[in-house]
Amino acid sequence: MHLISAAGLENAILHFGYAAVFLVIALESAGLPVPGEATLISASIYAAATHALSLPLIIMAATGGAIIGDNIGFWVGHRFGFALLLRYGKHIGLGEPQLKLGQYVFAKYGGTIVFVGRFVAVLRAFAAVLAGANRYSWGKFLLFNAAGGLIWATVYGCAAFWFGRSIHRFMGPVGLGLGLLALVAIVGGWRIVKQQQAALQLEAERAYPGPLSARV
Repeated sequence: MHLISAAGLENAILHFGYAAVFLVIALESAGLPVPGEATLISASIYAAATHALSLPLIIMAATGGAIIGDNIGFWVGHRFGFALLLRYGKHIGLGEPQLKLGQYVFAKYGGTIVFVGRFVAVLRAFAAVLAGANRYSWGKFLLFNAAGGLIWATVYGCAAFWFGRSIHRFMGPVGLGLGLLALVAIVGGWRIVKQQQAALQLEAERAYPGPLSARV
């Protein structure tokens, strides 16, 4: 469920143009339930139909919104998420061993999670927060996040500009396919972690020896 209706979205693009694209995508990337992808597509279709907006500037606004919003989400996860998990995680089965394992997995595969997450609806809103909460390197996060944001904005923006509203006929199945692939990857990764949990936790303990600290 989104906080912005389709009519409200079209009205925002009509009146605020690039600022609407930037703001809505930034809010979605920070974790709020707003239609970031739909905003990018609608703005690009509007640009193709009216030439009132420039596609390169739409892509720049979308990329900037994605990067800024994701960095806000990363900061929230890093500043508050980890501390909350460290304090209350044991009540939901996330004690220090599990938190160290999460950090270890993110340290190894965080770049892939952040990059691919930009193209998958559910992950797009939460990948940044998860990266921050798992103390992923901000420098690496920024690199993969910026690359994912730029490629996502370019691919979806250009496709909507060139194919108009018919984009939904093929981008819908593409989005569904990416979502299913992400689900398969998550389930497969979870099973691998469960099967090798003892060995991975030993590696995580070696990587993060001693008690964890909530201090940033």
